[in-house]
Amino acid sequence: MTDGRGQRPSDRSAAHPSLVPTGRDRSGGPADLVEQTGWRRLLAAARRSLERSGGRLDTTVTLSTPTDDERLVIIGITGTHRSAAAARLSIRLSAVDEHLRAAHGVGLIEVLTTTAPLRNRPSDLKREAVARDAVLAAAHEGRHAGTAWYAEWLDGLRRDGTLTRVVRTGLPFEDVVRVLDALPAADEPIPVFADRVLDDTKALAEGPLRALVLRAVAAWQQAALPVDGEQERALWESVGLVPDDLASQVLVLNVPAAGGLVGRWLTDAAQAGVPIRVTLHQLRLAPLTLNCGEVYVCENPAVLRAATTALGAQAPPLICTEGVPSVAVHTLLCAAQGAVIRWRNDFDWTGVRLTAAALQRYPGAVPWRMTAADYLPAAGTGTALLGTPTRTPWDESLSESMRRTGRAVMEERLLDRLIADLRTAGAG
Repeated sequence: MTDGRGQRPSDRSAAHPSLVPTGRDRSGGPADLVEQTGWRRLLAAARRSLERSGGRLDTTVTLSTPTDDERLVIIGITGTHRSAAAARLSIRLSAVDEHLRAAHGVGLIEVLTTTAPLRNRPSDLKREAVARDAVLAAAHEGRHAGTAWYAEWLDGLRRDGTLTRVVRTGLPFEDVVRVLDALPAADEPIPVFADRVLDDTKALAEGPLRALVLRAVAAWQQAALPVDGEQERALWESVGLVPDDLASQVLVLNVPAAGGLVGRWLTDAAQAGVPIRVTLHQLRLAPLTLNCGEVYVCENPAVLRAATTALGAQAPPLICTEGVPSVAVHTLLCAAQGAVIRWRNDFDWTGVRLTAAALQRYPGAVPWRMTAADYLPAAGTGTALLGTPTRTPWDESLSESMRRTGRAVMEERLLDRLIADLRTAGAG
């Protein structure tokens, strides 16, 4: 329907913006526009575009499935009729800016900043890139910068956006580097270490700094991120940090010792063939010396339990690490001066890494049933071998066999042979 001049009523209204808004969209000032139904989505789209472009007005925004109020606003701005059937309406921001200046005396940017400042995302991205480069430069000065695990850790922080979040939150990344540079520690309580390195006993108690350090240590030890307190304790202790000297424990069978109360406990338990669990706190009460020339080390409690049942007090000294050796394990083994340490773990990549670390750490350590000849007979139906392959320097054919077979073999599969070894050693 048109008037005598061939114009639709809505077109005539569009030529006079003051006639366009319905009663509910009239406002006393430009700040009120953001709450009006016809303007709300248009101004939100304008904000996104301006922030994305760094404040450019020569861009176009589009409203999908516009409401009638939104259509009337755009008609009022452009002076051009838009069909009620249109699925999308586009408008240049420069036209919105000109309309607002004519109607209210302020431009589009001024209207938007009445509610919240506009971000300049291109500028933000440049600043973040500069800050990320600075963080990476500091990281590359770290003591571990030449190692594969360190590069892997940094690359992971880049790829998943963690490095960007570090920059945006202002976390002092140099503190992370300082902590890593000071590791491994010498079996030091975490608060004492944190105070020594960062002048804050609680710096590693919680928060993003702690999370970043734990992530780095997990990469270092080629371990999964901890999902519970026990796994986290093991991860800290793998780099010589002690979260709790009461939680750090070692499970032993028939390990006689001299030295204070704990030495008497260990000796009495060995005479009775009774397993005993000792904490790091207890081991530090008095100097301890193990009275044995040979110590067997296993990974899983099932081996120690079977030895207790089958051999009792006739079993040779046996220490169970229960996974990653705790500081308590290492503290007890350090008291075995001159003893031969026969060490074994599960046949998986973590297990052979732990064995390699033990052989390097203890001069008297030798592998126990950790050869390809021990692995292959049990590998036919083992579980899938997961993780990063590693060398087995004491028997290079072992790692080759594990890669080729692709199967993990847990200690329990070798239980009969392990108990036979222990029986022979106990009888001798």
